[in-house]
Amino acid sequence: MSANDHTTAHEEAHTGPIKTPQQLLAAVFFSFVVPVFAIIGLVYYVASANKPAAGADESAKAVAQRIQKIGAVEIRDANRPLKSGEEVYKAQCAACHATGAAGAPKFGDAGAWAARIKTGFDNLWHSALKGKGAMGAQGGGDFEDVEIGKAVVYLTAAAGGKFAEPKAPAAAASAPQAAASAAK
Repeated sequence: MSANDHTTAHEEAHTGPIKTPQQLLAAVFFSFVVPVFAIIGLVYYVASANKPAAGADESAKAVAQRIQKIGAVEIRDANRPLKSGEEVYKAQCAACHATGAAGAPKFGDAGAWAARIKTGFDNLWHSALKGKGAMGAQGGGDFEDVEIGKAVVYLTAAAGGKFAEPKAPAAAASAPQAAASAAK
């Protein structure tokens, strides 16, 4: 081996891949400029998408629910005609008493209602108003106490009970009469 071969091989082993200024410019361009433009492009791609933020769907509705008052006042017509026992039964009571769900005595089942009828109208009415067992207060409905009493009479009458329907309070009963006399 000659001395030139050893020094030439030694110099080539320690040189980098960039040997000309054009190669240096290309390396700088690809190492710095291209990644910067790639990052800018990704930022525009992510920012331009029409994606709602987490929890921002129906934002007006969500805001309204978050700032809603705890209590609410419901204004109802005080002079509305009272519902009959059958109407209240069909609207609220039939869900359980027609099928016997959650141990409710079925409509018209004299055997299931006999012991309950013996306790008296006031006890049944109180149970219907305050709730008993799986049945919530007023069976979960929103009726006047007199309407619930009429429903109790309707339910028990179908099973052989003979209770008199409760009368409407004096203020509610006199309101239609006052309106009729004012119309004359």
